[in-house]
This record gives sequence, structure tokens and C-alpha cells, in this order.
Amino acid sequence: MAWMSGSIVSARSWRAVAVVCAASLVSACMTAQLEESRTMDTNIGSGEAVVLLAKPHVEGTSAEDDFMDCVSQKMARNSGIRIQGNDDFQDQMFPWFEPSTAPQRPEGVAQLLTRPAVRQRIEENGVRYIVWVDGLTRQTDSGGSISCAIGPGGGGCIGFGWWEKESDYDAIVWDLQEAKSAGSVSTNVTGTSALVGAIVPLPFIARVQGTACDRLAEQLGGFLHGVDPTVAAAAGTY
Repeated sequence: MAWMSGSIVSARSWRAVAVVCAASLVSACMTAQLEESRTMDTNIGSGEAVVLLAKPHVEGTSAEDDFMDCVSQKMARNSGIRIQGNDDFQDQMFPWFEPSTAPQRPEGVAQLLTRPAVRQRIEENGVRYIVWVDGLTRQTDSGGSISCAIGPGGGGCIGFGWWEKESDYDAIVWDLQEAKSAGSVSTNVTGTSALVGAIVPLPFIARVQGTACDRLAEQLGGFLHGVDPTVAAAAGTY
């Protein structure tokens, strides 16, 4: 789902895959794949801010609001980066970053920044990087069955049901000072949840979207601070 355009060649790229299973009678397992592609160095300053925006779509679904809020909050808390609210940013930059008018390619941003009014507002609000987030969480498969009944002697459930979900998100980082794309990070998490009918239904839930939020926030924080992902992986950060 990467949507970086043009003939930009990545100077450095990194990928990692991790599998996490919850220890239980029935394991809820998740597979997380992380990727990073960098085209220029980043090292966000203490007075600079980042805004996360859902990539605008003419058709289809943008990244969910609750997911965007989750990533913003965890980035601010864990990486110390100042995050400007997307609604505040869009209001300040109206009408240039509304979903229907926002540039969708790096060259569109460069052209937009040639306007003195746009450049002035960017400097006033201190936003150095825009992160366009694209993706969603969806159910990809399911199976089994479970039934419950209530009788004179009590009630209970029997059976086994399962479902698989995938959270797939890409984040493109634009450097507004340089009017260029700095690179991208992406997170793909798949997980299988189950419901076991053993008198009382026993759920085993894979926190697919929550895990994707944690990973993407951590990736973006490291990316913007200029952390080498191979070093972070060796240290157990990712």
C-alpha cells in the first residue's frame, strides 16, 4: 500500500517480522511485519512539531480516527515529540490541507510551499513534518461455529469459532522545511482470535489494531529522531 511517487531511490531500507503468541489454553497469535525506507536524514528539533493526517481518498476508507488518535498519543508520550492535532492544523491551514484539496504527492507540497501565506502559517505553527497515514483494520477470514442454550437445569455454550484480522498501515513522512519526502514506515499485523464454548464462552482475543498502533508509533518516533532501526531492533525497542 505504499504510495510514495516518482523515481525516489531509498538510501536505506529495513524489514523485520515478529510472531507473538499469548500463553493460554488456546493461543491468540499475531504476526507483525515492520518496514522502513529512508530517503533523507531526519532529526526533529525540540521546538518542531509533527502532524499526523489520514491520507485523503476519493473513494474508499481512510485510516480510522481512533487509530490516528492512538498513534498520536503514544508518539507524544513515548518519544517526546510534539504532536499538533490534525483538526487544529487543518483549521490553521484552511483550505490547503482539507481532504478534498490536500496535495497527495511530494511535488504538490513543494508547489504549495511556494505560496508566501502557506509558508508563513507553517512557520508560525512550528510543524516540521507531515505524516500521511494510509490503511485500515479488517477481518480477513473466519470459521467454526458456537451455540448457546438455556434450559431448566441452566445454560451453556459449546463449539469453537475463530476469526482473523489484519491491520495494515503505511506512513509517509514529508519534510516541510525541505519540501521533500523523507521516507516511509509501515506496519502489518495479522492475528487470529478464538471463542471456545466450554459451558462459559472463553474468548482469546488478538489485539491486532492495538499492536499496530504501538508498533507504528514506535517506528515513527525512531524514524523522526533519526534512530537506526537495526540498532533499535538489536536493543529490543522494536
